[in-house]
Amino acid sequence: MKKTDKLRPTTEPGAKDLDIKTAPAAAAAASAQEVVTLRLYVAGQTPKSLSAIANLKKICDEHLSSNHKIEIQVIDLLTNPKLAVKDQIVAIPTLIRSLPSPIKRIIGDLSNMEKVLVSLDIQTSR
Repeated sequence: MKKTDKLRPTTEPGAKDLDIKTAPAAAAAASAQEVVTLRLYVAGQTPKSLSAIANLKKICDEHLSSNHKIEIQVIDLLTNPKLAVKDQIVAIPTLIRSLPSPIKRIIGDLSNMEKVLVSLDIQTSR
């Protein structure tokens, strides 16, 4: 059985938090886990945006949830385009990993899971 943990709330308009399912044991050990902060920039409900959101959830559920504390924000640039300036977004969808350092970015719908994991430079739970 899986438990749903609510990720950190955001104060930025146009940003939404994703719920990532983690095992109860992983949730209990969250304080000892490496924190991974991800921001996914999308443009409304386009097919690529929806695909990127679904693929990100799948990657987090399958590869990151047991040994990482995951903080994710989905930012819809149609709602607030000014948020693109902060991370210098030039194409969407774009995923930014701000923690752990250094900052990494991936452009696209995240459909190539292996490439995403290598690009983010995150050790997986598998």
